[in-house]
Parts: sequence; structure tokens; C-alpha cells
Amino acid sequence: MIAIHIQNTNKDLTIPFGMTVQDLAKQENIHLEYPIMGALINNKVRECAYRIHKPCIVQFFDKTSRYGHLMYFRTVYFLLHKAVRDILPKEVRLKILHSISGGKYCELDHLNQPLNQALVNRLYKRMKEIVDSNLPIERMELPTNEAVEMFKEQGLEDKYELLRHRSHIYTSIYKLGDTVNYYFGNLAPSTGLIDMFSLELYESGMLLKAPQPERPTVLAHTHQVPKLFAVYQEYKKWANMIGIPCVYNVNKHIVDGKIQDTILITEAYQEKQLAHIADQINERKAKVVLISGPSSSGKTTTCKRLSVHMSLLGYDPVQISVDDFFVEREETPKDENGEYDFEAIDAIDLKLFNDTIKRLLQGEEVPLPTFDFTQGKKLWKGNTIQLKENSVMVIEGIHCLNPRLTEQIDDDIKFKLFVSALTCISIDQQNPIPTNDNRLIRRIIRDYNYRGYSAQETISRWPSVRRGENRNIFPFQENADAMFNTSLICEMGVLKKYAIPILDAVPENCEEFAEAYRLKKFLSYFKVIPENNIPGISILREFVGGSKFKY
Repeated sequence: MIAIHIQNTNKDLTIPFGMTVQDLAKQENIHLEYPIMGALINNKVRECAYRIHKPCIVQFFDKTSRYGHLMYFRTVYFLLHKAVRDILPKEVRLKILHSISGGKYCELDHLNQPLNQALVNRLYKRMKEIVDSNLPIERMELPTNEAVEMFKEQGLEDKYELLRHRSHIYTSIYKLGDTVNYYFGNLAPSTGLIDMFSLELYESGMLLKAPQPERPTVLAHTHQVPKLFAVYQEYKKWANMIGIPCVYNVNKHIVDGKIQDTILITEAYQEKQLAHIADQINERKAKVVLISGPSSSGKTTTCKRLSVHMSLLGYDPVQISVDDFFVEREETPKDENGEYDFEAIDAIDLKLFNDTIKRLLQGEEVPLPTFDFTQGKKLWKGNTIQLKENSVMVIEGIHCLNPRLTEQIDDDIKFKLFVSALTCISIDQQNPIPTNDNRLIRRIIRDYNYRGYSAQETISRWPSVRRGENRNIFPFQENADAMFNTSLICEMGVLKKYAIPILDAVPENCEEFAEAYRLKKFLSYFKVIPENNIPGISILREFVGGSKFKY
């Protein structure tokens, strides 16, 4: 017998060795608001079929938790994969590419007919039939060499290449009827738990959607984001052109000794994009460049690199950070929990900011504050600036695309740039890399190196950061005149060396351990790339150090 504690009911009990999570829930009559998707076992995510084999703390969760939501969405991936296998020719390949408009954008390779609404409807209907049948989803542990051969026989070359280069003796795969697949993370125990999803025709592909944890009974409204979509498509096309659409391609370049060339190519691609943006600013004759983006998107380095390109065109760039215009700590607005809301636009001294920019544009010499985050107040250290005839202000901050920030500045002299780390390579063709994971890993490293925060603290704050982004940044992203993708194909191989020790320090007895454990598993797919291969002006230097720029 094994001693366990159920956190949902605050109950201690003993259970037989090997009892499954699902059987334990039935025995203890555990009911959540929605069907149980799995449980945290000593703060590790486990599915319903998991057999408990040692003393532990158990916390059941449903689709309203982050972990349940991820399991739910991965299961929807599997439903679509099976529907494609069931009704389309075997050579057709499903590709789940990236997030957009509240869902995942998907395409079908080798389709011998145009993708149309009728075909999307057929796929959706087949997915619903599978859900209505409430089929079990079986997890199987196979020797890795058997798993890779099975995927090779099925024509899933991307999974074959991914798994055969991993050092694991066994690999977990999932089986749904006669269809098998591999996923980064756990799936629901049966198809019947997937009670809501949609599949829509979107641009040249499909949009696959499922409810978000905070709104589990509704699907997000589909809205067009043509500028963001175009950036994703452009980057994905380029990654395919240079032959690096997936993680295993990066790993192969490392093994083959080609990674230095790959790094230089990806850095050159970003330089080309920045040069083009600088040309657009020059054509516009803009005097105020506004750079916005979510946390850890690389806004500061983008500001500095873009300033170099503006200098090349004969401008005198003046860099300004909106963060220096925070209101005093006691004036900071508070959120619904009574905590300071530093992401709110009213946390910025809008009157001072607009007055400063207007006076600069009028040719005055103007004092600039420096915000001291420790003291929570602006310091006036005697720093002043005055624009020259050829000056251009390059301003960065999360609110730069919000019209309220610069409402007193003439729109004709503004150029608005949105930056984000839009991860466009995938683990494999049906396991996309969430952009949020890219940025979270960057932030964990930066917070540890430069702000003294542990990974536990950064992970704990991340949901609040994401809520702030959804309120204050993403609604304005389509206001941008241009978008710049700061993600680098090789960056996870570089960040892995820094992130793993920081994540290892997260205690197992805290709830943030589950996320740290997941991120470590994610990073296990990447081979390490030494940081000395990274140029001194790279975006990555903002996070790992060694930049040629001063911050």
C-alpha cells in the first residue's frame, strides 16, 4: 500500500500500489467543474492512465487549468490528424504551424485538390464522429528504435528524424483506433472529453480552435490579423527555403558542423529585415519611431540595432525608453487583485511623456528622467537631450502602439513597429513550438542574470504578465506599420545551457515545478550550441550577456 494526500479534498489515505489516476478519482468520487483530464503527481503532470507507484501529493485538474488545456488542445491535434488519415489519401500530411487568432493555423501538404470549405467541413464532421464514439486514447511505451521505424513506415519522416537522434531508450506514443502519433506532452484519456472545438477555413489553410482555460465554454471569435499572419508566413517560407523547418534540422546542422554558417545566415536575415524597416522610416520621413512588443521580445536590442541602421542613412537616432516615464509607485494603478498593475497604460505618466516629446520636436533642450524601480520613483540626474535637424527619436515600450501613449503627437511623423519572438520552426510538423515558451525561457534567463529573480519567481509572475499583454499589447499589434520577428532558428540550442541549471533550482514542492519540468523536457529536444558562436549584436545577447551594446 502507498500513502498519498489528495490536495483537492485535503485527504490522506493509502491506496494499492499501481492504482491509476482515473481509478483513484472514481474511488474518491472526485468531481471538478469539468471532466478530469489528469493530475499533478508531486507537481508533475500525469494523465489518467498513470499508475501511482510511490507516496505522493495528488491534485486533479480539468480543462480550466493550464495543464488540462494543453492536454485538451493536443488531443484536438490528434483528432484532426486521424480525420486527415481517415478521409484523405495517405500521402496527404497535416502540418500544425503556429498560433493565430485564438487558434492554431494548419495546412495540408500534398493535397491533390484545392482546400475549400467543403473539405474542411468533411474533416470537422469526421472529428465529431470520433468524439461522439468516445474512443479510448492509449499511451504506449515502445523501444525508441521500434517507434522510429513505425513512423518511417507510416511516412512520418519528421517524427522519424526527431526521435532517432534522441538518446532515450523508450518513447511514448499514442494510439487512437488504428492511428498512432507522437506528441510533446500528455493527451486526454478518451475522445469523448473533447466537447468543444472548431475547424475553419482560414487564409490558405485551416484554423483549429479550442476553448481557453479562462473561458472553457466558448470559442474565441476569429478575427483577421493580416500583418501578423504575413510575418509568420514569410518566416516559415524562409525557414523551409534554407531547409530548417523543424528541430531535427537544427540538430543535424550541429552534428554536421554547419551550425556556424546557419547562425550567420539567420542573423543576416534579421539584419536585412531591419535595413528594410529603416528604409521605410526614411521614406516616411518619420521623426518618431515607436517600438512595441511583449515581454522578452527583444525590444531593447531591436531599438539599438535599428538605430545603427538609421545612422547608416544619415540620421542621428535618439533612443528613449517609456519605462523611464512610470508614475511614482504610490500613483500606480492596481489590478482586480489589489496588486500594482505595472502593465497598465495608466502606470505611465502620459502627460509628462507627451509634453517631453512635443518639446523635443519643437527643438527645446529637455530633461529626461531615469526611473528607479527599487525606490519606485523617477530620478532627475541632470540628463538632457536636444534634437538635431537630422535626429529621429527611437522609442521603445510595451504601450508604443496604443494611440493613448502619443495622442498629442501628429500621426504623420510616427512610424510604428511591432516586435515579437514569433517562433516559426516546430518540434515536428504536428508539434508547434509556442511563441510563449520562447519568450518565457528568454525571460527566465534574463531575470536570473540581471534582476536577481529565480525561475520559480519568473514562472509565478508569467500568467500576470500574459494577462497584461493580452490587455495592453496584442489588441494594438495590427496598428503597426511594420512587424519584426526577433526569434532565431538556433536560439533554443544556445539558451538551453543557461536555462537548465536555473530550472533545476525550482523546488519540487512548489507549484511552479510542473512548468519548470515541462520546459526542461521541451529543451531536451535541442542539442547545445556554444554561445561563442553568437555575434555580439545578436538579440540573444540581451538575455545571455556579452552584447556589444550597452543596456
